Amino acid sequence: MKSFRGRRNPRIRQIAMATLDAALLGGLVSKWSYYWGWHGKLKVTTHEIRLAGETRLAAPLLIAFASDFHSGPTTHPEVFATLTDELIDRRPDVLLLGGDFVSYRAESVTKIADALSRCKPPLGTFAVLGNHDLWTDDRQISRRLSASGVEVLVNRNVPLKFPFDVVSICGIDDPWTGQPDSAKTFEAAAAIRIFLTHSPDGLLALGDEKYAVGFAGHTHGGQIALRDGTPIVAAGGPLSRSYSRGRFDVPGNGPLIVSRGVGCSNLPLRINSDPELVMCLLRS
Repeated sequence: MKSFRGRRNPRIRQIAMATLDAALLGGLVSKWSYYWGWHGKLKVTTHEIRLAGETRLAAPLLIAFASDFHSGPTTHPEVFATLTDELIDRRPDVLLLGGDFVSYRAESVTKIADALSRCKPPLGTFAVLGNHDLWTDDRQISRRLSASGVEVLVNRNVPLKFPFDVVSICGIDDPWTGQPDSAKTFEAAAAIRIFLTHSPDGLLALGDEKYAVGFAGHTHGGQIALRDGTPIVAAGGPLSRSYSRGRFDVPGNGPLIVSRGVGCSNLPLRINSDPELVMCLLRS
């Protein structure tokens, strides 16, 4: 039985998405867009974060973060091949994925899952689901990702392998379409906590929980933005405009890094908001 557990998905939106899916001619429009350069060019953004506190890492930890793939008619799959080639070349210790693997149909996850299966970081690949995933068959998406070596986290955490077992990846459910539970997400987590959320609005569900560094997507950096990067239309959620792209110092907590994402949502077009792979070096 299919699971459609995503909230805030009214019938009018479902009809609009089905209409858009048909209008994009099964991906033909995104193919034209990609070859004309209108998907943008993948950029790699690097960050270095020094940990506070007494717990030390055995060695620097290289984290890769990518989000918002939107596999389906809005995104040409060659984007995923480019991303995977970059990941293989960069050789991260661990790969984190921020959700929205599909745009409209759950079966579209196959294209991004096949691409990601080529990348096998030594400490594993971990993911949360996004609103678009929850608006379709999220169980099918999770199963397909798992078969490709991706561990999906829904309000839970897992420690990394030795000697990085002082680090836990803490993945919370989408704050607006899912059922986020910060207590379960951080329960018995290790001393160094990496917060993984689809949307910056995951901060609103944190309560008193603390993390060393957080990663979010959802905003696409606006996807269509002004030359200075200001989104023309902000993504849904109260923090999506103020935390639209880049690194932000969160009062009382660790920094939050928000990615512009990889694929295209709704329209197969990016302007002044290129797709992004985030590389973050965590040091003691």
